[in-house]
Amino acid sequence: MTQVVTITEAAAFQIKDMMKEHGNENVFLRVGVKGGGCSGLSYGMGFEEEKGDKDLEYEQHGIKILIDDESKPILQDVKIDFKQSMMGGGFTIDNPNAIANCGCGSSFRTATEAGKPEEC
Repeated sequence: MTQVVTITEAAAFQIKDMMKEHGNENVFLRVGVKGGGCSGLSYGMGFEEEKGDKDLEYEQHGIKILIDDESKPILQDVKIDFKQSMMGGGFTIDNPNAIANCGCGSSFRTATEAGKPEEC
């Protein structure tokens, strides 16, 4: 199985905590990309109960990960981490494919995929 996204140990720990809060630790973590944001593309992460026909599935740190066909090339070699600071914590996404990010950091574009930017 091909690994597309790398999840750090810190991010995996946080995701597993969120799965417990969700009430189901046997769900899939879906990681994807959709059109939107200032730069054209934005990330999405959430839990799903079922795998789709065109989903890539693999496991990391005991987490079952799903990535759809359209998101796969954009997310190749992405690293998801979780950082804690005095202001709280949050996930960080390091995408070597992104060539431009918006000022707020919530959207991006790649050399081959511009997405559909929204008004900021």
